[in-house]
Amino acid sequence: MTRTERQDLLQICRQRERVAKADAVAVAAQHKAAFAAQLARVYDFDEDSVWQAAERAAAEVTRQAQEQVAARCQQLGIPHWAQPELSEPHWYRRGENAVRERRVELTKVAHTKIEQRLKETVHAIQRASVEIQTQLVAEGLTSDDAKAFLETMPTPAQLMPVVTVEEIQKQLGCDDGKDDDAEEE
Repeated sequence: MTRTERQDLLQICRQRERVAKADAVAVAAQHKAAFAAQLARVYDFDEDSVWQAAERAAAEVTRQAQEQVAARCQQLGIPHWAQPELSEPHWYRRGENAVRERRVELTKVAHTKIEQRLKETVHAIQRASVEIQTQLVAEGLTSDDAKAFLETMPTPAQLMPVVTVEEIQKQLGCDDGKDDDAEEE
């Protein structure tokens, strides 16, 4: 591969990286919109045949129960105007998403998850781009020193060791967790 070809490929790789990151942001926005639509969705009983049948059955059971209440009221001598009554069942078109606080909570969690996925996606795009760019540059390297130089970048695992409970306790000046009474015995 010629130097010009490598330069052209490097330029295209960087352009593709920019476009891919912009696409990732657009997809994240689409996911947020889809979540909002899902959260705002209401379910009417008449949009599903099973729900329609259940609503009709509940209305019929309520009507029959009201007839029993009215008959008993008549036996007890309760005037019609004072009789208790059952109302028809009400179809709630939403579940817990009808409560504003719950919608806010769910939205916050969803947006946090979408942002996390966006960052992971952008990171993966950048990593792939850098790997391709490194391959293109490495192909043009001729000296062993130049090739070795590419391998000198430390890894994140080398730069960021695992945090341990002991380390944090030491930082906070906590004791080692041993029971002082046990040591005296």
